[in-house]
Amino acid sequence: MCLLTGLGTTRRMGTAEKNRLPKSTFAFPEERKEPLNDAAHVRNAIARFGQVEGVSEAERDQAWKRVIGAAKKFGVDVSENDWRDLSRGKAKKQ
Repeated sequence: MCLLTGLGTTRRMGTAEKNRLPKSTFAFPEERKEPLNDAAHVRNAIARFGQVEGVSEAERDQAWKRVIGAAKKFGVDVSENDWRDLSRGKAKKQ
């Protein structure tokens, strides 16, 4: 399930809602994993990036570019230059 936020509330995004999102909204579009439709989802995608299974390093590289683009769009600060830095414990809390 995905989380939706708004006006101080958080609710889960249902499967039907997630399925209606275009593939381009996801960090991993072929797997439809890690939606990047708002700041909360971008932060969640960063936090869970290393947990995505069944993808190649090349797919992770492309997904990271999408995450960074979405982070800029939604004003999410990202201190890591590369997804590989996430596993080194450099993640910065907001």
